[in-house]
This record gives sequence, C-alpha cells and structure tokens, in this order.
Amino acid sequence: MGKLQSKISFHTTKYRADGSVGQTGPAGAPQQHSPAHTDAVTSVAALRPDLCVSGGRDKSVAVSSWRSGAALRRFIGHEREVTKVTSALDSNRVFSASRDKTVKMWELHGASGPSQHFPGHDLVVTGLAVSPDASQLCTGSRDNTVCKWDTETGECLGRAAISRNLVTHLCWVPGEPYVIQTSEDKTTRVWDSRGLQVAHTFPAKQHIQTCCDVSQDGRYCLSSSSGSAGHGAEATLWDLRQTRGRVCEYRGHFQTTTSCVFLPRGPALAPSIATSSSDSTVKVWDQDTAGRG
Repeated sequence: MGKLQSKISFHTTKYRADGSVGQTGPAGAPQQHSPAHTDAVTSVAALRPDLCVSGGRDKSVAVSSWRSGAALRRFIGHEREVTKVTSALDSNRVFSASRDKTVKMWELHGASGPSQHFPGHDLVVTGLAVSPDASQLCTGSRDNTVCKWDTETGECLGRAAISRNLVTHLCWVPGEPYVIQTSEDKTTRVWDSRGLQVAHTFPAKQHIQTCCDVSQDGRYCLSSSSGSAGHGAEATLWDLRQTRGRVCEYRGHFQTTTSCVFLPRGPALAPSIATSSSDSTVKVWDQDTAGRG
C-alpha cells in the first residue's frame, strides 16, 4: 500500500525572548512557547473559559491561555513547591498553596507580588476552595485542620481540627455554603462553611481519598481512591441530596486514581466524568452507567 504524501508549507509563529515574532515550522502546527514552569507542574485549575492557572515545583504560579499555551503572567513568592492552585471562575483572583505552609492571593491584573497572605497552618497546605464570589477561602492541611479566611482582610474566620484528618483536596459546592473535603483517613466530608462544622461524612472507603469534585448543578460529588495492582483506585459518585451512600463507582485503573472531574456537558451529550491515574492513563466515563467512553 503506497504512502500518502502531501506538500507541507512552513508558517508557524515563534515567540522570541525579546518579544519579536518569527515564522518557523509547518503550517497548522501548534504554536511553540517557552514553558510556563521550569520544573514539574503540580496543580492546574480553570480561571476563565480561555485561561488556566498552574503551580509548580519551581515555586511559581502561572496564568496561561488554554488555546495558545502562552504564559501571560507568572507570579513568584512562595519559598517551596506550590501544591495547589484555584480560582473562582471568571474572577481576577488566583490562590496558591505551598509546602512553605502558606496560601497567597494574586491579582490577575495587579502587581507581580501577592495581594494577600494566609499564614496559619503548621504543615504543607494540601487543599484550597474559594467561594463563588471569591470573598471567602477554605484551606486544608496535613496538620489535620481546615481553616476559613476573609480574602479581603486575610483574617482567619475559623479553624477546625479533626484527628487524623490529613486533607488531600477541597472543593466548593456551587451556589451553596458547603465545601467537600477528601482525606487520608479514607473519608469524604461535607463542611458547612458558615460555622466551619462537618455537616455530613460519607461512609469510609477502603483506601485513601485523593481528590474530589462537585457537579455544576451542585447535586453530585466525586471522590477518587488510592490503590495498586488493580485493587482500589476507583472513583465514587455521591448524591449530595441523598447522603446515605454511594450512587456509582468507576473501576478500571490499576494504580492510584490521582484526580477526578465532572466534564462540561453539551446539549446532546450524556453527563461524563474523567479520571487520571498513576497508571499513566486518563479515562472518560459515562456518569450514569460507569461505561468508559
């Protein structure tokens, strides 16, 4: 069978360090940009439909374009690796947590330095969740505590400690005062942010819960599990209105499921979720049937 051949013209934009633009590479090829980070990227979150924010081992926070891959802003101020980043969608505020035990707030269109600091945890900060209006922030740490902050003043509005509650992830329920939290104690908790009290704890799983996410309608939450050799490593769907038990499980990864997320739903598409794993795979699932896409 003969090889298909076609002529390729070279017409790709390259951005030089001095800001000038040159043309190189084949037409239609992705634009090449300098990396936003100089070491491993540890966290990424949506900032706007066209922008994302990321944190890395290089201690920096970067705001980049989803489409072009270009880094638009880079913030440096942490003393150690950035562990989590988040932002309220369509907000100009970016939040980052670090192994230096602090959380910082950055203004997308402001100065290069942080606009607010949130010190108070005794160990690495491993969870961040910001309210939809970006006025309040919840943080979690391996020091077994969850804290609530006023983002304008930096004041700590509450602090709750639970034995062995090594926080792995936090996410805010859209339109509600509730925050979902996963932990190394194998549980998923629902916090009422108003009094910073646990409103509900889902039945404990057999493995560490590594990540969580909430559907845009605020009805369901996901949690993902650690695992190895095909044991554990599942994602679990919970109904936030009927909190007696799990709704569905998604099994198929062979190593720890590191993250889970609800995918945006199109008008003709069934609701879907995606999971990533230490087994080097990303899987997309039908939310209702647990079938893989």
